[in-house]
Amino acid sequence: MSVKISEKTIVSTLEKLEKLNLDEKLHAELSWCWNSYVADQNPVGVIEKSKKALDLLKAKREENSKAVAKKLVEDLEKIALN
Repeated sequence: MSVKISEKTIVSTLEKLEKLNLDEKLHAELSWCWNSYVADQNPVGVIEKSKKALDLLKAKREENSKAVAKKLVEDLEKIALN
């Protein structure tokens, strides 16, 4: 599995989850998975948690298009849809 996971996208996703107070548990899990990915280059956890974050951020964007940048959703889709 060849997956391009962008640190900028994951960090931006974590910041947005925190700023919008969406899901503290997901934030913690994604953060843990990111740090694990940095250590072992196994993307499974990051991809799984990115899918959940993508669903939350898409829903938030539908409520208020200014709350979540379209680019963040698009970048997250590249990770989550692998």
